[in-house]
Amino acid sequence: MTDAHVTLITGGGSGIGAAVARHLLDAGHRVAVTGRSERRLRDFAAELGEPEDLLTIAGNAADYEQVKGAVETTVKRFGRLDTVIANAGFATDSTVAEGDPAGWTDMVLTNVLGPALLVRASIDALKETRGRIVLVGSVAGFVPTPGNVYGATKWAVTALAENTRRQVTEWGVGVTLIAPGRVETPFWDDLGGLPPGRLLTADQIADSIVWAVRQPEGVDVNTVVIRPIGQPN
Repeated sequence: MTDAHVTLITGGGSGIGAAVARHLLDAGHRVAVTGRSERRLRDFAAELGEPEDLLTIAGNAADYEQVKGAVETTVKRFGRLDTVIANAGFATDSTVAEGDPAGWTDMVLTNVLGPALLVRASIDALKETRGRIVLVGSVAGFVPTPGNVYGATKWAVTALAENTRRQVTEWGVGVTLIAPGRVETPFWDDLGGLPPGRLLTADQIADSIVWAVRQPEGVDVNTVVIRPIGQPN
């Protein structure tokens, strides 16, 4: 059994999660990715040539039994777990005073409950490796936007990251919040298309996540906010 680093990424079949998976695989790590779409996960694995060090697991990031099962499957396959990356999330094009509440429940469960469930499901394995938790938040979790319900979920992720750090640091587990600004990913597909102005790429965000993951033992990088130059808020 190899001692290569093992990472579990939720929402890893596309966008930032897929970019992180590629970067880690290229660096010799073993990676498990989850996502709701089994077909998207199959296509992602096929695109990479079905590498032995990639495990794909279909499941809902907001369902504790499925998240726990993904953690257990990863540990069974690779023998350990060093990092979890809570990347699954989405937004609705909807404001609190004028929007359609139909999509809010699923968004809140995925964006807020999902990361908390991943922490709960993985903490025992991470204690053993003195590993790291990475939560993918957003600039929207630092800057208020009129009526933005999605932004409220990311404010919750900002708080969850620090609240988690204060508990797990005594066990040698690190916590990093990565808060991107505007990134060119499928995130925008249901929001009317890409916003104007300069955008970051998923690979640029992945570089920052991998940098945080690969910090030396004893170093805990806690909050990284990344905007494209020219984004005003």
